[in-house]
Amino acid sequence: MRRNVSAQAPGAIRRCRRTACLIAGAALLPPLLILPMSGADDATDRRLQDAFTNASREFHVPRSVLMSVSYMQSRWDSHPGAPSVSGGFGPMHLLDTERLLPPAPQHGTPPPDGGSAQPRTGVAGPLVEGTPGTPGTSGASGASGASGASGNAPAGGTAGNAPAAGTAGKTGNTGNTGNTPGAGAAGNTGAADTTGVAGVTGNTGALEAAGTAGTPGTPDAAGTPGTPDAASTPGTPGAPDDSARHAVQPADLQHAARLIQTSTGQLRTDAVANVRGGAALLAATQRQLGKPLSADPADWWEAVARFPGTRDVASAAAYADDVFALIRQGAHRITAEGQDVSLPATPGVQQPHHRTPQTKGPQRPKQVECPAELVCDWLEAPYQEIENDDVEDSDNESEDGGNEDSTVEYGNHDLADRPRDQPIEYIVIHDTEAGLPSMFQTVQDPTESSWHYSIRSSDGHVTQHIRTKDEAWHSGSQFVNARSIGIEHEGFLTQPGTWFTERMYQTSAKLVRYLAKKYGVPLDRQHIFGHDNVPAPTTDSIPDMHDDPGPFWDWRHYFDLLGAPLRATAGPNSDMVTILPDYTKNQPLFTGCTKSGSPCRPHGSSAVRLYTEPDERAPLIQDPGRKPEGDDSTTDVNDLGSRVSTGQTFAVADRRGDWTAIWFQGHKGWFRNPAQQPTAVGAAGRMVTPKEGLDEIPVYGRALPEEDAYPDGVEEPTESPLPYSFRAGQRYVTQSGVGSSYTAKSFSETPNPVVWGREQYYEIQFGHRLAYVRASDVDVVDAPAAAGPPGNEAGSFGR
Repeated sequence: MRRNVSAQAPGAIRRCRRTACLIAGAALLPPLLILPMSGADDATDRRLQDAFTNASREFHVPRSVLMSVSYMQSRWDSHPGAPSVSGGFGPMHLLDTERLLPPAPQHGTPPPDGGSAQPRTGVAGPLVEGTPGTPGTSGASGASGASGASGNAPAGGTAGNAPAAGTAGKTGNTGNTGNTPGAGAAGNTGAADTTGVAGVTGNTGALEAAGTAGTPGTPDAAGTPGTPDAASTPGTPGAPDDSARHAVQPADLQHAARLIQTSTGQLRTDAVANVRGGAALLAATQRQLGKPLSADPADWWEAVARFPGTRDVASAAAYADDVFALIRQGAHRITAEGQDVSLPATPGVQQPHHRTPQTKGPQRPKQVECPAELVCDWLEAPYQEIENDDVEDSDNESEDGGNEDSTVEYGNHDLADRPRDQPIEYIVIHDTEAGLPSMFQTVQDPTESSWHYSIRSSDGHVTQHIRTKDEAWHSGSQFVNARSIGIEHEGFLTQPGTWFTERMYQTSAKLVRYLAKKYGVPLDRQHIFGHDNVPAPTTDSIPDMHDDPGPFWDWRHYFDLLGAPLRATAGPNSDMVTILPDYTKNQPLFTGCTKSGSPCRPHGSSAVRLYTEPDERAPLIQDPGRKPEGDDSTTDVNDLGSRVSTGQTFAVADRRGDWTAIWFQGHKGWFRNPAQQPTAVGAAGRMVTPKEGLDEIPVYGRALPEEDAYPDGVEEPTESPLPYSFRAGQRYVTQSGVGSSYTAKSFSETPNPVVWGREQYYEIQFGHRLAYVRASDVDVVDAPAAAGPPGNEAGSFGR
C-alpha cells in the first residue's frame, strides 16, 4: 500500500496585495496530466517521493514547497548526468555554472575588472525595481561576444554602459552585461543575457546589472550563509537599501554541493542528492532573507522567487506564483525514470502577501505583445534595403525571404496589416540550434532570416523582434509566413542529452495560448506545429526544409500546458487515429546526433516510425521529395521521411494484429499499435478523398489563387504540385479549409497588396508535413464518434 502524504500547512485565507494576482496565478496554471498509478509496491519506485520527504525534514523546508519547486524546474524528471539546454541537472535543475562560460572576449578585451569571465547563469543581482532601458543602436552583423559601445541605455537615454575596455563591435553587442562581483559601477537596467545584445529594450524590474550584489560568501558546514563580498556593492539603478540581504543567486550546483558536503558529480547523477542540494539552497536563501524555517509554505514565497535565479522582479514573482498555484492544485505523475511522485493538493494554503515592486517607468516596451503574466523585452529586427554584395551568404531561400519578386534587395521581414489583410492561422514552433546571444545577432542582420519571438531556456524569458501584424521570414514558405507567427526556443534537436527546460515549455505555452486566443488560432496540430511540419512550397524546396524542433520536443506535454490535451475522441476501431505514444517510454533508435551513423543517446520522443509492411524488419517508408533519387529513409535524427509525430491525425488504411496502417504521402505506412500500450488512439473528424471519377489529384505546398485572379502588374507565380500521389480511395485528415492568396513582395513603406482568389483549398495531414488540396478535387468524409477538439470545421474556409 502507498503511504498517504499529509499536507504540511494548515488551510488559510488567501491574501494578495492585488486580488487579480491570485486569480490569474491559479487560472494560468495549465491542467496537469494525471497519470495512472502503477500499482507496484516496490520501494524503488517511491525513492524520489521519499527523497522529498526526507530532505524536507532534514532542512526544514515544507515538502509542498520543495516538491512544487522541483516540478516547476523539471517535472520531477532526473535526467541522470544529462544537463538541460541551460546547464541544469536533476529534479531540482541545479545549474552547473562552472561548465557554462560565455564566449571568450573578442579583440583582446579582458573581462570587466580583470576577473574571470562570468558564467551565463552567474549570481543574479538584487531584486530591484529597475528602470527600463531604451533601445540601443545596432549596426551590421558582428562577431559573437564582441563588446559593444552602445548597450541598453539607462532611463536618461544616454549611451548604455559598455564593459571595461569594450571595443565597439559591428552589431553593438555588449560583451558581458551580467553582474560582476567586485564591481560597484552602475549597470544597465534593461534585462539582458550575460552576453547581451545591443538594442534590447530593457524590461522593468531587471535583476541583473553590472555591479550588482556579489556572490554571498561560502556557507559553513552547518549551512549558515556567509557574508557577502564587501567589495560587491550593489549597482546604482533602483537598488534597495537591503540589497545585500536580497541578493539572488540561481540554484547553483557548486553551492549546493558545499552546503551538503558532497561532490558536484553526485548532484549531477544522483536524484536523491540533487533533492537534498535543492532543499539546502532553499533553506540557505530563507536564512539569508532573515526569515525563519517555517512550516507554513506562505513564509517561503521570497525564497521560492529567488530559487531559479530569475533576473527580474516580474519573472521571479510569476515563477513563485506558479509554484504556489501548483501547491494548491496538487500534481501526480510517473517520471521518465519510472518514479511515482504525488504532491497532494492543499487548496487552503495561504497565498503569500508579497511586495509587488513599483517600477519607475512603463511596465514593458510599447511594441511588445505578450500576456500580462510574462516578462517580455523588445529587440527589433531590421526592415531596410541592403546592398547586393551583402546577400551572397544569406540564408534566405526565395520562399523564406519572400522577396524574389522585388527589384530591390531588402530584409529581414515584410510589413503587413494582419489580420486585416490576411488571417493569422498558424503558430510555428522552432528551436534555435544555437545559443540565444548568437540568435539575437542573426535576427538583427537584414540579410538573415527572422522570427517574431525568442524564448530563453534558463528562465523562459521572452524577447519579441517583429510585431505580429508583420510577416517574419521564418518558415521556409512565403505562404506560411504570411499566415503565421514564428517562435524560436533556445535548444538543439540533435542533442537529446540536453533537455528542454520546463520553464521554457511553460512560458511558451502561455505565449501561444495568448496569441491563439487573440487571433482565433485553433489549438490543434494542424495549426500549432513545428518548423518540421511546414509544407514545402515547391518540389525543389523539399530537401532544404528544416527539421526543428525535432523528435525530442514533447508535443503531448506542450498541449497539456496549452490547456488542449491530446486525447482519444473516438473508439479504437475508428477510421482516424491520432498519434499519441507515451513520451517517456517511446524511445526509437536515432542516429547522427554526434556523427553520421552513430546512435544517439536514448531519449523519450514524440516520433513514431512507419514501415512499408507490418514488420519492423521491413523497409521504412521512402520519401521521393526528400530523396528524389530513390535513396532509402534512415534512422538519422534529421530524416523525416518515414516519421509521424504526436498529435498528428491520419486516416486509417488497414489494421493487422498489433499493427495499424495509415495513409501517408500516397502509401500505406505501418506502425506498431498494441492495445496494451497504444501508439495511437481513435479520432473523430473529417477526411478528404478524390471526387468520384478522379484517379489521382495533385497535392500542393501552398494555396495559390487561380490564374485570372492576378491583376495587371502582378506576375503569377509558377504552380508546383508536390511529387506525391493522392489516389482514388485514399483519405487524409483535414481540420480546416483555406482560402487562396498570394503577395508579390517588394520593399515598401506600406504593406504590399494581397491577391485573393476564388479557389478554395483544404489543409491536410499528408505526411510528416502538411499539404493542401483543391476543394474542387475532393469530397469531405466524416469519421463520426465522440466530439472532437474545438477548431475550424473542415467546410469553413479562410477569407
